Amino acid sequence: MEYISWFWIIMFSIWGLPLGIYRSKFRKIVYSTTDWKINIKPWFWLETKALLGFYTPESENFVKFRNFYRFYLLIYFLLFISYQIF
Repeated sequence: MEYISWFWIIMFSIWGLPLGIYRSKFRKIVYSTTDWKINIKPWFWLETKALLGFYTPESENFVKFRNFYRFYLLIYFLLFISYQIF
């Protein structure tokens, strides 16, 4: 049983490490800024709308990165659901 707990800790740690980098990059594209202070602000409505596809900023790589970020968050969600089940 202890091995299973360690497995989940390791999985969430490995998958969670790049979350800050991806979220920072996504926010910088959405808010069209390079300021570091965007990383410490709470979740905003515009960011949610952009993630769901209701807002598209004028950036060439936004759609590609948004889809990548959605996939990343989906895997994170599936890890959490798997943790709750097993």
